[in-house]
Amino acid sequence: MPSFWKPRLGAVYLGDGTCRFRVWASRCARVDIHITGPVDRVVPMRPMEAGYFEAVVDGVEPGTRYLYRLDGGAERPDPASRFQPTTVHEPSAVVDPSFPWTDGHWHGVPLDRYVIYELHVGTFTPEGTFDAIIPRLRDLVELGVTAVELMPVAQFAGARGWGYDGVYPFAPQNSYGGPTGLKRLVDACHAHGLAVVLDVVYNHFGPEGGYLQEFGHYFTDRYRTPWGNAVNVDGPKSDEVRRYLIENALYWVHEFHIDALRLDAVHAIHDETAAPFLMELVNVVGRYATDLNRSVYLIAESDLNDVRVLRPAELGGLGLHAQWADDFHHCVFTLLAGEESPYHRDYNQFDLLVTAYQHGYAYTGQFCASRERRHGNQPVNLPGRQFVVCIQNHDQIGNRKFGERFAALAGFEAQKLAAATVLLAPYTPMLFMGEEYGEAAPFQYFVDFSDPGLVEAVRKGRKEEFQMTGGDDPPDPQAEETFRRSKLDWGLRGRGRHVAVLEFYRELLRLRRESPALRFPDKERMRLTPFPERRALVVERWDGDDESLIAMNFADRPAEVAVKVRAGTWDRVLDSADARWGGPGALAPEELVANGEARLVLAPHSVAVYALRVDPLTNR
Repeated sequence: MPSFWKPRLGAVYLGDGTCRFRVWASRCARVDIHITGPVDRVVPMRPMEAGYFEAVVDGVEPGTRYLYRLDGGAERPDPASRFQPTTVHEPSAVVDPSFPWTDGHWHGVPLDRYVIYELHVGTFTPEGTFDAIIPRLRDLVELGVTAVELMPVAQFAGARGWGYDGVYPFAPQNSYGGPTGLKRLVDACHAHGLAVVLDVVYNHFGPEGGYLQEFGHYFTDRYRTPWGNAVNVDGPKSDEVRRYLIENALYWVHEFHIDALRLDAVHAIHDETAAPFLMELVNVVGRYATDLNRSVYLIAESDLNDVRVLRPAELGGLGLHAQWADDFHHCVFTLLAGEESPYHRDYNQFDLLVTAYQHGYAYTGQFCASRERRHGNQPVNLPGRQFVVCIQNHDQIGNRKFGERFAALAGFEAQKLAAATVLLAPYTPMLFMGEEYGEAAPFQYFVDFSDPGLVEAVRKGRKEEFQMTGGDDPPDPQAEETFRRSKLDWGLRGRGRHVAVLEFYRELLRLRRESPALRFPDKERMRLTPFPERRALVVERWDGDDESLIAMNFADRPAEVAVKVRAGTWDRVLDSADARWGGPGALAPEELVANGEARLVLAPHSVAVYALRVDPLTNR
């Protein structure tokens, strides 16, 4: 393992019954360790520079539970706890970091080969654990997935939740299987050739069990976020907050062999320093990955449409490797699901879909009605792999009132068209669990708080969020049934139209994988021909002599299009309207003989894909 990084914070087991405890507690004059078992004792900690306290304690084995006693008063779990065996309020546990890894030759997956599959551990399987995912990995590989993205697994209150209310960022959720369960899952993913992306939250902490403010200056009131005071990355004592977060990122990569971190809502990380936290994070993780000889990526969630998130530092950017490009989702969703909310109305323009397909962002500096200002800038000279696009994710489903999936909001043919729009685009595609077979279960918002006042506040907030929509109240977030209703029904994969959807996704990913023209997320070798009045879009993509033509009809009526293409014979390799995929029948011809122009008719809400026939003797 690399030598330049070693864990600094928390309980670091040194072997032979010895453990080093270190905590940053800048608000405290004194900190003691209360070891609660097997022998109850209190050990004073030695104060160090910058507000740290440390103690090396003998007679401590893995599994030993402990709390920190602050200034002789309140006792709290470790801010860098490796494991919370019971609740977020009770003692932390010492963990032995050793594990029989089998991925010694794993170096990761190149970003331009990522096909991401986002999942929520608790609802992906009936058991809702890390271990229960492992038998399903073969299904994902056969589908064509190359990277599994886990929604946040840092310890949160209760046994069920989305994970964005985590309060112990170093501790894998106990109800999922804890640290050892997560290591088994990552090791199994690597054995199947799958990279692992972990969603981490550095912009806020959860409301229950969050005791960080009692230890140190982790938060600032200089800024406000939707979740309360902002994390302090640019104010007094922020250097140590940054070290805490950076250590967490390195911990996931080092201790759990994670391949990429998805950084939640980076636009809510307020930072006015000359050397921003995110830039520092990129630099440190990059050095570590080089030392490890592995590919490790940082993927931002950002609604800024700002290329500075992605540009390297030498060009004035933060240097993140990729970002979620939600504009792409909004454009496709609005056109095919007919959403009429003010939020989606911003995207009910066909030309915005064309812009998103061409550049990655739909808003590149023009006026945005809901923001009442201009939004975004031009993403020029940025490769397609830096834009993660989707038609479904946890936010876009779960933040709806009833958590309906795309399959419940758009027709069967529109589902297939949306899939092709994402999977054949020159960007990094992402699926949300169950999408590949048209899962019928919703994905709703759920929590498991123990504080009655907090539970009522969450219920009230959820109702107020949707009061303008009228109708029934949203599902009770605290109810266990809301959680159970959100679990996947794996049996659907073998029934009715779900079979056709699954096979269609497999075929799309096979085409993407095997066609040189479609394989790499390269938006430079692409030509778009839009037909706004027909709501049709023809995309030509190429790599050397390999060329593909993707013709998409977003209208609910047939569309005839004529497009200039390379002369030759084009063979139809897929048509979503074909009976093979449960469609009403293809209208596009099986073969196009083009002399500089091709004409074809597309069925409503359909996509047809053509490949230029190449003479094997002349390679032309």
